[in-house]
Amino acid sequence: MTTTTAADRLYFTGDDDADRLLIAEPLALLIGFALDQQVTVQKAFSGPLELKRRIGGLDAARIAEMGPEVLDEVFRRPPALHRFPSSMAAKTQALCAAIAADYGNDAARVWTEARDGKDLEKRLLGLPGFGAMKAKSMIEIVGLRLGVRPPGWEDVRPTHPTLGGVDSPEALARYQEGKRAYKASLKAKGG
Repeated sequence: MTTTTAADRLYFTGDDDADRLLIAEPLALLIGFALDQQVTVQKAFSGPLELKRRIGGLDAARIAEMGPEVLDEVFRRPPALHRFPSSMAAKTQALCAAIAADYGNDAARVWTEARDGKDLEKRLLGLPGFGAMKAKSMIEIVGLRLGVRPPGWEDVRPTHPTLGGVDSPEALARYQEGKRAYKASLKAKGG
C-alpha cells in the first residue's frame, strides 16, 4: 500500500474547524458523505462538527446506541443539521452502527485495512448510505487527500471530477459549477 502525506483539511465547508475535522476524525468524513444529498456540500460537511458540538464527540458506537428519538431531536434542533433531519439522523445512526460493528468503532479502518483497490471500493459500497458515486468520491479522497493508496487504487479511481479533486476553496467553486452544469445538461436532455 502506498501512503503519502495527508492533507491537514478538506476545503468543503469554508469553516476551518469543520474542514480540519474531516481529516482529524475519519468518522466525520463518512458522516459528511452520508449527509451529502439534497443540501450544499458546505451544509453536508459542516454537519459533523455541529453534531460533535451537540453530543460532545463523534463516537460511532455511542451514536449507534443512542435512542433514535434522541438523535432525531439532535438533528432537528435549530438550525437543523439537514434539510431532512429525521431521515439523516437514521442514516447517520445506521452508518455508525456499521462502523462500530464491522470496523471495531474505527472509521479509518475502512480504508487503512483495505487489501487493494477493489476491496476498498467494496468496503465503501457496503456502508449504509454509500452508492457508487459516493464510493468513487471517497476513493479519490482516500488516495489524494489522505494519502492511502492500496494496490490497484488507480483501477477503481473515478474518471470524472469528484470532491476528491477539491484542494482549495477555488477548486470547490469550480467543482460545484461543473456539477450544476452537468445536472443542467441532464435536465435539458430529459434525464
